[in-house]
Amino acid sequence: MFKRRKKLTDVQKRGWQGHFLYLMGMGLSRLLLRLRYVGKEHIPAEGTYLLIANHQSMFDGLWIMGGLPKDQLPRFSVVGGSDLAQQYGLTGRIMFRVGKVIPIDRYGNPLRGLLLAKKALENGTIVMIHPEGTRTHDGRIGEMKNGAAYLGIKTKVPVIPVYLDGAYEAFSRHMSVPRPFDWKKMRRKQITIEFCPPVDSSLYKDKDELMEAVTRVLLDREEKALAKKRQSPPKKK
Repeated sequence: MFKRRKKLTDVQKRGWQGHFLYLMGMGLSRLLLRLRYVGKEHIPAEGTYLLIANHQSMFDGLWIMGGLPKDQLPRFSVVGGSDLAQQYGLTGRIMFRVGKVIPIDRYGNPLRGLLLAKKALENGTIVMIHPEGTRTHDGRIGEMKNGAAYLGIKTKVPVIPVYLDGAYEAFSRHMSVPRPFDWKKMRRKQITIEFCPPVDSSLYKDKDELMEAVTRVLLDREEKALAKKRQSPPKKK
């Protein structure tokens, strides 16, 4: 079904295979996990926009897709590492197809990938990007690169910060397979995907200013999520 390729440099196509795998992936996710969506009213009803999300697991893009209006899914693409299809086996190749990935060189010059993403936004594609560039090592938000903000500044589209919480516990980079069940609490793990209020990219003079604003939003959501976990009552013995 999926052939290995030496190098992927063009926007991928989802096709019927990718659509089928998306439906199967979301079906299993809803069955095995407790997916909670917050702030869906902040998603623009029409037009294009840029989603900027923290990165906790390989399936972040899939779960974000699950919160979008169905009629917008054909226009959705993820900016992803061009090495994903080669370095992460069948899972990587599946996610490349499902996410209709816009490939970017994470270890070399990312300019080509950013230009592809910019062109996609200008042509009406809804684009999602993880500014951290790679999955978190400890569950916390890592260094945010400003390539994502470059896209916002150049296209002037609305920027929607997206905060994922719980994906790290379900399928972190340290797990070979997902772990959707919490055996201590005897229940499915919860993943919260929060769509935050849009950030008007036209109000910022450069990509650094815009990236700082988006980063503040995501770090604020992270701090609130951590505070809530710290306040959770201990399990009764």
